[in-house]
Amino acid sequence: MGATKTDFFTQQQNQIATIAKALGHPARIAIIEYLLKVNECICGDIVNELPLAQPTVSQHLKELKNAGIIKGNIEGNTICYCIDEKAFELLNTYFKNIISTVKKQNCC
Repeated sequence: MGATKTDFFTQQQNQIATIAKALGHPARIAIIEYLLKVNECICGDIVNELPLAQPTVSQHLKELKNAGIIKGNIEGNTICYCIDEKAFELLNTYFKNIISTVKKQNCC
């Protein structure tokens, strides 16, 4: 089997792309903002905050978790979600480097 196209990019480039893709939906941004507001919650709480069905919210939570943006701990019959700060530290460093480089450039 041949190499996938992601094999040609660095680990950091692939991580940033995965996170950016997961952040590419307004419902996921709303979930992140809600988790920041309450610090942690269960899936049912998130469903009550969004105008989406429970299976749709669960799918968005799965995408965020797979991208490493949120963490989930099982507590009884529910999963308690919270922000995974590592993903945002990676984004923060990445964008700081971009801003620093752009400020040094003298172009158009």
